[in-house]
Amino acid sequence: MADRPLNVVIATDCGSTTTKAILIEKVGDVYRQTFRGEAPTTVEAPFEDVTKGVLNAIQEVEELSGRKILDGEKIITPNDGKVGVDIYVSTSSAGGGLQMMVAGAVAAMTGESAQRCALGGGAIVMDVLASNDGRAGYEKIERIRQLRPDMILLSGGTDGGTVTHVVEMGEYIAAADPKPRLGIGYQLPVIYAGNKDARPRIQEILGSRFALDIADNIRPTLERENLMPARHRIHDLFLEHVMQQAPGYKKLIAMCGAPIIPTPAAVGDIIERVAKKEQINVLGVDIGGATTDVFSVFQKVFNRTVSANLGMSYSISNVLAEAGLENILRWVPIELDEQDLRNRIKNKMIRPTTIPFTVDELMIEQAIAREALRLALDQHKLLAVGLKGVQQERSISDAFEQKASGQSLINMMDLNLVIGSGGILSHAPRRVQSMVMMTDSYQLEGITRLAVDSIFMMPHLGVLATVNEKAATDAFEHDCMVYLGTCIAPVGQGKPGEKCLEIRLAGDGLNFSESIPVGELKLLKLEVGKSAKMDATPAKGFDLGAGKGKALSATIHGGVGGVLIDTRGRPLQLPADRKARVGLLRKWSRALDLYPEVR
Repeated sequence: MADRPLNVVIATDCGSTTTKAILIEKVGDVYRQTFRGEAPTTVEAPFEDVTKGVLNAIQEVEELSGRKILDGEKIITPNDGKVGVDIYVSTSSAGGGLQMMVAGAVAAMTGESAQRCALGGGAIVMDVLASNDGRAGYEKIERIRQLRPDMILLSGGTDGGTVTHVVEMGEYIAAADPKPRLGIGYQLPVIYAGNKDARPRIQEILGSRFALDIADNIRPTLERENLMPARHRIHDLFLEHVMQQAPGYKKLIAMCGAPIIPTPAAVGDIIERVAKKEQINVLGVDIGGATTDVFSVFQKVFNRTVSANLGMSYSISNVLAEAGLENILRWVPIELDEQDLRNRIKNKMIRPTTIPFTVDELMIEQAIAREALRLALDQHKLLAVGLKGVQQERSISDAFEQKASGQSLINMMDLNLVIGSGGILSHAPRRVQSMVMMTDSYQLEGITRLAVDSIFMMPHLGVLATVNEKAATDAFEHDCMVYLGTCIAPVGQGKPGEKCLEIRLAGDGLNFSESIPVGELKLLKLEVGKSAKMDATPAKGFDLGAGKGKALSATIHGGVGGVLIDTRGRPLQLPADRKARVGLLRKWSRALDLYPEVR
């Protein structure tokens, strides 16, 4: 699709608590984000009209920019000097976002494929049902009734294969007869994307009681996945059915110049476009109060997962439960009693909107964030497996053991760029803290660039990209991305003090040459937009990307943090003894000037 000619754009993201508006204007040949405003989202009583929050956020942009955008409750189009805009676009996760249930014939095959499809479409997956998931029929029916999803995705069977299992799953859905979460008197959307031979039977079972939509099979053969047709249907039905039921959305849809997209789908879209444009492997994370979304593009394959139980406020106790106290304490550079940590976490859970008041509180919150990020990536790796639109030979026994045979696509040594988003990363008091949080939790390998989303405008840019890709990518590069710098981390193990890396960096004001021992963290200043040539030779047990002990030359890019040289080894192992560990963490903290020294 050719880009639509635009000079002034207003975009909003209707979140579950806040509606954020940004103004994007063409300055010369480049699109820049110029002003932003925000207001509380208004889907609940007493307003029950999402457009009220939208108009309030746009009004703030009007006041700051001096541009007249609104005429009462109407957006003035097209732009004429200092009046109006060329287009208004929006994303939304208000009302809890898109909540889906997926069903497949075999849990490790079509169940997993359906889950990947729904997650990529911007949904939160409430549960995955499969004929072999160990639950009795009545339990499955009870579960469907209980959850009340916005939409159900049903898949199962390869084309031409058996129809029994997928028909059985259809019968469970019919027997449960779930009522939609939003709206009364409308039919629940069900997308059928399974064995084409079962379509007549599925039509017979579900056609009259549900808004049934037929899409191409997401698993046409054992060794091939075809997720895009069903993913597009998820977006369309989200707009046609689910969004229409939310308070005020009919008015919002009429105001927009392009279809509304679920917030996570828009973020995924912009990350996918960046990876494609730069021809690189990208990992993106959005860590919120209740959930953590992970996006990746490896070998040109896009994946998204949502860890609905990992977050920094509402879900903070889940992070403690999943990670365990010891794993959180290993990142805290102060002596801290276990009970004290437990109490602090519970306090945050009951007062989710509070922010750290002291340096100690900040250190603890950033330690918890490391574990939330680590756990979310672990979950992402399980779903981001091979067998994605690429022909792969495999036997029938392999197919049933997909988790074992499907290699995770996430290879940290091949990762080129990490993008962090969410309050704890975007608003860290010192940018180097974000850099170190992502380095620690992801245990970055080789050479990796790091960046954060400055003010969480990726959703706005994702939906804008559907009408004008240049406008979206310009604003993304110039105003959204804050480049933190580059991490250089050899993979391997050694004793502290032994030789790890001979490195030389030269260019743009940086001239550094040193032999760095095992167990060090060093930060070198190299500003945004500047680069240096690196020549490095790791010790024989270490690999920087060219193989163990092999020299590597590369161009290293700067950022607001700089160049982080990490010779702590991979996998990273911290001392078991608490006193020794705290001493080491404090040494690293001082080396990078992470926190003001308070004691």
